[in-house]
Amino acid sequence: MPYDSDDVNIDKVIGERIRERRISMGLTQDQIGDALGISYQQVQKYETGTNRVSASRLFEIACLLEAPVSNFFPGEAGASDGLEGDFAPSRHMIELVRKFSRIENQKIRSGILALVRSVADECAADINALADGHASAAPSRA
Repeated sequence: MPYDSDDVNIDKVIGERIRERRISMGLTQDQIGDALGISYQQVQKYETGTNRVSASRLFEIACLLEAPVSNFFPGEAGASDGLEGDFAPSRHMIELVRKFSRIENQKIRSGILALVRSVADECAADINALADGHASAAPSRA
């Protein structure tokens, strides 16, 4: 789908999508910078669109964030194709990621992740049951 460059700041869109994916994976700008051998300030400049991301650097970022390069561009091949739930991070999500990253005990982190997965899976099952016309199948709560 063609786009009008007057309407879309490509560098800003790419940066926003990098930020969304980084946050959804629970990574900090420091962690991304360390993995890429650059400063967190440079990551911040990429994410705000202040600095343009080269093709080779975008490839490295895409590999690091486990997403196809196409996910970072506007248009039909954009973020919703591979990023988990095409979303703009909410304040709650950002706070959750920040607080979670402070937990150093791996057992506790694993337990919280298992809890979140369980709740998310149950919600998805409830939604699927409703979508399949099984509205009468009430979720079991123990």
